[in-house]
Amino acid sequence: MTAAAKKIFSYLLKAAIILLAFGFIYHQFLNKNQNLYQFEQLISRISSTQVYITLSAVVLLMGLNWLLESLKWQYLSRRLARISVWEAIEAVFCGLTWAIFTPNRVGEYGGRVMFLPNRKRIHGVFAMAVGSFAQNVITNITGLTATVGFLYYFNIVNNWVVLGITVLSLCFLLLLMIFYFNIKWLVSLLNRIRFLRKYHRFFDIMARYNFTELLVVICYSLARFFVFTFQYYLVIHLLLPDIGFFVMTMTVVVFIFIQSAIPSLDLLDIGVRSFTAAHLFLYITNQQIAIIAAVSAIWLINLIIPAVLGSIFVLKLKFFDRTA
Repeated sequence: MTAAAKKIFSYLLKAAIILLAFGFIYHQFLNKNQNLYQFEQLISRISSTQVYITLSAVVLLMGLNWLLESLKWQYLSRRLARISVWEAIEAVFCGLTWAIFTPNRVGEYGGRVMFLPNRKRIHGVFAMAVGSFAQNVITNITGLTATVGFLYYFNIVNNWVVLGITVLSLCFLLLLMIFYFNIKWLVSLLNRIRFLRKYHRFFDIMARYNFTELLVVICYSLARFFVFTFQYYLVIHLLLPDIGFFVMTMTVVVFIFIQSAIPSLDLLDIGVRSFTAAHLFLYITNQQIAIIAAVSAIWLINLIIPAVLGSIFVLKLKFFDRTA
Protein backbone atom coordinates (compact mmCIF):
# COMPACT_ATOMS: atom_id res chain seq x y z
CA MET A 1 0.00 0.00 0.00
CA THR A 2 1.42 3.39 -0.98
CA ALA A 3 1.86 6.23 1.51
CA ALA A 4 -1.01 8.16 -0.08
CA ALA A 5 -3.33 5.14 0.08
CA LYS A 6 -2.41 4.55 3.71
CA LYS A 7 -3.20 8.17 4.51
CA ILE A 8 -6.61 7.99 2.83
CA PHE A 9 -7.41 4.66 4.50
CA SER A 10 -6.39 6.10 7.89
CA TYR A 11 -8.74 9.07 7.43
CA LEU A 12 -11.56 6.71 6.45
CA LEU A 13 -11.01 4.54 9.52
CA LYS A 14 -11.05 7.55 11.83
CA ALA A 15 -14.21 8.86 10.21
CA ALA A 16 -15.87 5.44 10.51
CA ILE A 17 -15.03 5.17 14.23
CA ILE A 18 -16.39 8.64 14.99
CA LEU A 19 -19.52 8.11 12.89
CA LEU A 20 -20.20 4.76 14.55
CA ALA A 21 -19.79 6.22 18.03
CA PHE A 22 -22.00 9.24 17.38
CA GLY A 23 -24.51 7.13 15.47
CA PHE A 24 -24.93 4.80 18.42
CA ILE A 25 -25.18 7.71 20.86
CA TYR A 26 -27.77 9.48 18.71
CA HIS A 27 -29.82 6.32 18.32
CA GLN A 28 -29.77 5.73 22.07
CA PHE A 29 -30.93 9.23 22.95
CA LEU A 30 -33.52 9.38 20.17
CA ASN A 31 -35.24 6.05 20.63
CA LYS A 32 -34.36 4.28 23.83
CA ASN A 33 -33.73 6.62 26.73
CA GLN A 34 -36.56 8.50 28.46
CA ASN A 35 -34.86 8.16 31.81
CA LEU A 36 -32.78 11.32 31.55
CA TYR A 37 -35.96 13.30 30.95
CA GLN A 38 -37.34 11.81 34.16
CA PHE A 39 -34.12 12.83 35.94
CA GLU A 40 -34.60 16.40 34.70
CA GLN A 41 -38.17 16.39 36.02
CA LEU A 42 -37.09 15.09 39.40
CA ILE A 43 -34.29 17.59 39.98
CA SER A 44 -36.59 20.47 38.97
CA ARG A 45 -38.23 20.01 42.39
CA ILE A 46 -34.93 20.33 44.27
CA SER A 47 -32.98 23.47 45.16
CA SER A 48 -31.00 24.55 42.10
CA THR A 49 -27.95 25.25 44.27
CA GLN A 50 -28.01 21.73 45.67
CA VAL A 51 -28.44 20.25 42.19
CA TYR A 52 -25.60 22.35 40.77
CA ILE A 53 -23.19 21.46 43.60
CA THR A 54 -24.01 17.74 43.47
CA LEU A 55 -23.81 17.37 39.70
CA SER A 56 -20.61 19.45 39.58
CA ALA A 57 -19.09 17.12 42.18
CA VAL A 58 -20.19 14.06 40.17
CA VAL A 59 -18.64 15.47 36.97
CA LEU A 60 -15.41 16.26 38.82
CA LEU A 61 -15.40 12.72 40.20
CA MET A 62 -15.84 11.44 36.63
CA GLY A 63 -12.67 13.31 35.72
CA LEU A 64 -10.89 11.88 38.77
CA ASN A 65 -12.10 8.36 37.91
CA TRP A 66 -10.65 8.47 34.40
CA LEU A 67 -7.52 10.28 35.60
CA LEU A 68 -6.87 7.38 37.97
CA GLU A 69 -7.43 4.94 35.10
CA SER A 70 -5.03 6.99 32.96
CA LEU A 71 -2.36 6.91 35.68
CA LYS A 72 -2.89 3.17 35.99
CA TRP A 73 -2.48 2.78 32.22
CA GLN A 74 0.66 4.92 32.23
CA TYR A 75 2.06 2.74 35.02
CA LEU A 76 1.21 -0.51 33.23
CA SER A 77 2.51 0.61 29.85
CA ARG A 78 5.86 1.85 31.12
CA ARG A 79 7.36 -1.59 30.40
CA LEU A 80 6.42 -1.04 26.76
CA ALA A 81 6.91 2.67 26.15
CA ARG A 82 7.36 5.86 28.13
CA ILE A 83 4.18 7.92 27.78
CA SER A 84 3.21 11.12 29.54
CA VAL A 85 0.14 11.49 31.74
CA TRP A 86 -1.56 13.48 28.97
CA GLU A 87 -0.83 10.77 26.40
CA ALA A 88 -2.31 8.21 28.81
CA ILE A 89 -5.43 10.40 29.17
CA GLU A 90 -5.76 10.64 25.39
CA ALA A 91 -5.45 6.87 25.07
CA VAL A 92 -8.04 6.15 27.78
CA PHE A 93 -10.62 8.57 26.36
CA CYS A 94 -10.03 7.33 22.83
CA GLY A 95 -10.58 3.79 24.08
CA LEU A 96 -13.91 4.86 25.59
CA THR A 97 -15.05 6.10 22.18
CA TRP A 98 -14.24 2.70 20.65
CA ALA A 99 -15.85 0.90 23.60
CA ILE A 100 -19.22 2.56 23.12
CA PHE A 101 -20.17 0.50 20.06
CA THR A 102 -18.38 -2.80 20.79
CA PRO A 103 -19.63 -5.79 22.85
CA ASN A 104 -18.23 -5.99 26.39
CA ARG A 105 -16.20 -2.85 25.61
CA VAL A 106 -13.54 -4.83 23.74
CA GLY A 107 -12.95 -1.82 21.51
CA GLU A 108 -11.46 -0.05 24.49
CA TYR A 109 -8.37 -2.23 24.13
CA GLY A 110 -7.95 -1.30 20.47
CA GLY A 111 -8.50 2.40 21.00
CA ARG A 112 -6.06 2.59 23.88
CA VAL A 113 -3.14 0.59 22.48
CA MET A 114 -3.21 2.57 19.22
CA PHE A 115 -1.34 5.28 21.15
CA LEU A 116 1.57 2.90 21.69
CA PRO A 117 4.33 2.32 19.09
CA ASN A 118 3.20 -0.07 16.37
CA ARG A 119 5.38 -2.99 17.51
CA LYS A 120 4.16 -2.70 21.09
CA ARG A 121 0.40 -2.63 20.47
CA ILE A 122 -0.32 -6.33 20.85
CA HIS A 123 1.81 -6.38 24.00
CA GLY A 124 -0.30 -3.45 25.19
CA VAL A 125 -3.47 -5.53 25.01
CA PHE A 126 -2.01 -7.95 27.57
CA ALA A 127 -0.68 -5.12 29.75
CA MET A 128 -4.18 -3.65 29.75
CA ALA A 129 -5.57 -7.09 30.64
CA VAL A 130 -3.57 -6.94 33.88
CA GLY A 131 -5.32 -3.66 34.75
CA SER A 132 -8.72 -5.15 33.94
CA PHE A 133 -7.91 -8.17 36.10
CA ALA A 134 -7.06 -5.88 39.02
CA GLN A 135 -10.33 -3.98 38.61
CA ASN A 136 -12.25 -7.26 38.53
CA VAL A 137 -10.50 -8.42 41.71
CA ILE A 138 -11.63 -5.25 43.53
CA THR A 139 -15.17 -5.52 42.13
CA ASN A 140 -15.41 -9.13 43.27
CA ILE A 141 -14.01 -8.49 46.74
CA THR A 142 -16.29 -5.54 47.45
CA GLY A 143 -19.23 -7.02 45.57
CA LEU A 144 -19.26 -10.42 47.25
CA THR A 145 -18.71 -8.85 50.67
CA ALA A 146 -21.62 -6.47 50.10
CA THR A 147 -23.79 -9.27 48.69
CA VAL A 148 -23.31 -11.40 51.82
CA GLY A 149 -24.13 -8.36 53.96
CA PHE A 150 -27.16 -7.59 51.79
CA LEU A 151 -28.55 -11.14 52.09
CA TYR A 152 -28.09 -11.10 55.85
CA TYR A 153 -29.36 -7.54 56.41
CA PHE A 154 -32.60 -8.08 54.50
CA ASN A 155 -32.96 -11.69 55.64
CA ILE A 156 -33.45 -12.84 52.04
CA VAL A 157 -32.26 -16.37 52.79
CA ASN A 158 -31.73 -18.24 56.05
CA ASN A 159 -28.51 -17.84 58.01
CA TRP A 160 -27.15 -21.27 57.01
CA VAL A 161 -27.35 -20.31 53.34
CA VAL A 162 -25.64 -17.00 54.11
CA LEU A 163 -22.90 -18.90 55.94
CA GLY A 164 -22.44 -21.24 52.99
CA ILE A 165 -22.25 -18.33 50.55
CA THR A 166 -19.77 -16.59 52.85
CA VAL A 167 -17.45 -19.62 52.97
CA LEU A 168 -17.62 -20.13 49.19
CA SER A 169 -17.02 -16.41 48.61
CA LEU A 170 -13.97 -16.39 50.89
CA CYS A 171 -12.51 -19.41 49.10
CA PHE A 172 -13.14 -17.86 45.70
CA LEU A 173 -11.67 -14.48 46.71
CA LEU A 174 -8.61 -16.13 48.23
CA LEU A 175 -7.98 -18.04 45.00
CA LEU A 176 -8.59 -14.89 42.97
CA MET A 177 -6.05 -12.91 45.01
CA ILE A 178 -3.47 -15.71 44.84
CA PHE A 179 -3.95 -16.00 41.09
CA TYR A 180 -3.73 -12.22 40.57
CA PHE A 181 -0.50 -11.83 42.51
CA ASN A 182 0.91 -14.86 40.68
CA ILE A 183 -0.30 -13.92 37.21
CA LYS A 184 2.80 -15.59 35.81
CA TRP A 185 0.92 -18.86 36.38
CA LEU A 186 -1.52 -17.82 33.67
CA VAL A 187 1.37 -17.09 31.33
CA SER A 188 2.84 -20.52 32.10
CA LEU A 189 -0.53 -22.09 31.30
CA LEU A 190 -0.77 -20.22 27.99
CA ASN A 191 2.74 -21.31 27.09
CA ARG A 192 1.68 -24.95 27.46
CA ILE A 193 -1.01 -24.59 24.80
CA ARG A 194 0.68 -25.69 21.58
CA PHE A 195 -0.88 -23.29 19.09
CA LEU A 196 -0.30 -20.33 21.43
CA ARG A 197 3.40 -20.94 22.05
CA LYS A 198 4.46 -18.92 19.04
CA TYR A 199 2.71 -15.88 20.54
CA HIS A 200 4.46 -16.12 23.91
CA ARG A 201 6.38 -12.90 23.28
CA PHE A 202 3.09 -11.00 23.46
CA PHE A 203 1.52 -12.39 26.62
CA ASP A 204 4.84 -12.82 28.44
CA ILE A 205 4.49 -9.12 29.31
CA MET A 206 2.01 -10.12 32.05
CA ALA A 207 4.65 -12.20 33.83
CA ARG A 208 7.00 -9.22 34.08
CA TYR A 209 4.94 -7.41 36.71
CA ASN A 210 6.24 -8.10 40.21
CA PHE A 211 4.26 -8.13 43.47
CA THR A 212 4.87 -4.45 44.21
CA GLU A 213 3.75 -3.37 40.75
CA LEU A 214 0.63 -5.52 40.94
CA LEU A 215 -0.12 -4.01 44.35
CA VAL A 216 0.15 -0.48 42.92
CA VAL A 217 -2.21 -1.42 40.07
CA ILE A 218 -4.77 -2.87 42.47
CA CYS A 219 -4.57 0.29 44.62
CA TYR A 220 -5.41 2.40 41.56
CA SER A 221 -8.33 0.05 40.92
CA LEU A 222 -9.55 0.36 44.51
CA ALA A 223 -9.37 4.16 44.33
CA ARG A 224 -11.46 4.09 41.13
CA PHE A 225 -14.03 1.85 42.79
CA PHE A 226 -14.41 4.28 45.71
CA VAL A 227 -14.83 7.17 43.28
CA PHE A 228 -17.64 5.75 41.14
CA THR A 229 -19.40 4.26 44.19
CA PHE A 230 -19.43 7.74 45.72
CA GLN A 231 -20.83 9.12 42.45
CA TYR A 232 -23.81 6.79 42.74
CA TYR A 233 -24.29 7.76 46.37
CA LEU A 234 -24.29 11.50 45.59
CA VAL A 235 -26.85 11.27 42.77
CA ILE A 236 -29.20 8.88 44.59
CA HIS A 237 -28.91 10.93 47.80
CA LEU A 238 -29.83 14.04 45.79
CA LEU A 239 -33.09 12.42 44.66
CA LEU A 240 -33.80 10.25 47.73
CA PRO A 241 -32.17 11.92 50.77
CA ASP A 242 -34.04 9.74 53.29
CA ILE A 243 -32.08 6.55 52.48
CA GLY A 244 -29.28 5.93 54.97
CA PHE A 245 -25.62 5.99 53.92
CA PHE A 246 -24.82 2.40 54.92
CA VAL A 247 -27.77 0.66 53.31
CA MET A 248 -27.51 2.77 50.14
CA THR A 249 -23.78 2.19 49.74
CA MET A 250 -24.18 -1.54 50.32
CA THR A 251 -26.92 -1.73 47.68
CA VAL A 252 -24.88 0.35 45.22
CA VAL A 253 -21.88 -1.98 45.61
CA VAL A 254 -24.10 -5.03 45.02
CA PHE A 255 -25.55 -3.31 41.94
CA ILE A 256 -22.07 -2.58 40.54
CA PHE A 257 -21.05 -6.20 41.20
CA ILE A 258 -24.11 -7.63 39.41
CA GLN A 259 -23.70 -5.18 36.55
CA SER A 260 -20.05 -6.14 36.04
CA ALA A 261 -21.04 -9.77 35.60
CA ILE A 262 -23.58 -9.10 32.83
CA PRO A 263 -22.13 -9.01 29.28
CA SER A 264 -23.52 -6.14 27.23
CA LEU A 265 -22.96 -3.33 24.76
CA ASP A 266 -22.26 0.02 26.46
CA LEU A 267 -25.04 1.86 24.68
CA LEU A 268 -27.60 -0.89 25.21
CA ASP A 269 -26.24 -1.30 28.73
CA ILE A 270 -28.48 1.47 30.06
CA GLY A 271 -31.57 -0.74 29.69
CA VAL A 272 -29.87 -3.57 31.57
CA ARG A 273 -28.63 -1.17 34.25
CA SER A 274 -32.09 0.33 34.69
CA PHE A 275 -33.79 -3.06 34.96
CA THR A 276 -31.22 -4.36 37.47
CA ALA A 277 -31.26 -1.21 39.60
CA ALA A 278 -35.07 -0.94 39.63
CA HIS A 279 -35.46 -4.45 41.04
CA LEU A 280 -32.49 -4.46 43.41
CA PHE A 281 -33.28 -1.10 45.01
CA LEU A 282 -36.86 -2.22 45.78
CA TYR A 283 -35.39 -3.54 49.03
CA ILE A 284 -34.67 0.02 50.21
CA THR A 285 -37.14 2.23 48.29
CA ASN A 286 -40.23 2.04 46.11
CA GLN A 287 -39.13 5.10 44.13
CA GLN A 288 -38.12 3.13 41.05
CA ILE A 289 -38.30 6.10 38.69
CA ALA A 290 -35.83 8.03 40.84
CA ILE A 291 -33.41 5.07 40.91
CA ILE A 292 -33.62 4.52 37.14
CA ALA A 293 -33.14 8.26 36.55
CA ALA A 294 -30.09 8.32 38.84
CA VAL A 295 -28.51 5.31 37.10
CA SER A 296 -29.13 6.95 33.71
CA ALA A 297 -27.50 10.18 34.86
CA ILE A 298 -24.39 8.30 36.02
CA TRP A 299 -24.32 6.43 32.69
CA LEU A 300 -24.42 9.74 30.80
CA ILE A 301 -21.71 11.37 32.89
CA ASN A 302 -19.33 8.41 33.21
CA LEU A 303 -19.58 6.88 29.72
CA ILE A 304 -21.28 9.07 27.16
CA ILE A 305 -19.54 12.38 27.93
CA PRO A 306 -16.05 10.76 27.97
CA ALA A 307 -16.88 8.89 24.74
CA VAL A 308 -17.79 12.17 23.04
CA LEU A 309 -14.60 13.82 24.32
CA GLY A 310 -12.59 10.80 23.21
CA SER A 311 -13.69 11.30 19.61
CA ILE A 312 -11.32 14.29 19.52
CA PHE A 313 -8.38 12.00 20.24
CA VAL A 314 -9.46 9.48 17.60
CA LEU A 315 -8.26 12.03 15.05
CA LYS A 316 -4.72 11.67 16.43
CA LEU A 317 -4.49 7.93 15.83
CA LYS A 318 -1.65 6.61 13.69
CA PHE A 319 -2.78 3.31 12.22
CA PHE A 320 0.37 2.79 10.15
CA ASP A 321 2.98 4.15 12.53
CA ARG A 322 6.10 2.01 12.19
CA THR A 323 8.07 3.38 15.12
CA ALA A 324 9.54 0.87 17.56
